Amino acid sequence: MPSSHPSSHPSSRPSLHQVVVDSRDPRALARFWAQLLHAQVVDRGRGWSHLEVPGGGGVRLAFQPVPEEKAGKNRLHLDIRTGDIEAAIAEVVGLGGARVGETVTDDQGAFQTMRDPEGNEFCLVRRSGPGWRPAR
Repeated sequence: MPSSHPSSHPSSRPSLHQVVVDSRDPRALARFWAQLLHAQVVDRGRGWSHLEVPGGGGVRLAFQPVPEEKAGKNRLHLDIRTGDIEAAIAEVVGLGGARVGETVTDDQGAFQTMRDPEGNEFCLVRRSGPGWRPAR
């Protein structure tokens, strides 16, 4: 007998809607990320902004105002896929971000830890696959 519990119906199951970043200046930080991800910024009420990312799969990246500065390491970070880590590093730095350490290469590909202008960590990621070779 089918369950009548609401979570058994696909339309009522929880799903990821957006990832929210705390920010001292949401509008400025949204513009950094919009340039990096080739997205459109939507400024909302109460100081919020979010991105409309082409091909984003329906999950938004949003920015909410908070009074305090970032403190400590992120407990969650974004992995941003790229085909050329060095070019992406230069783009991030040119937009006001910063490189953290050196590029790491392993059997899964390569990644570079970065920080956005407010210090939030994220990684630029190049996955291994056909034609992939480790950086030397």
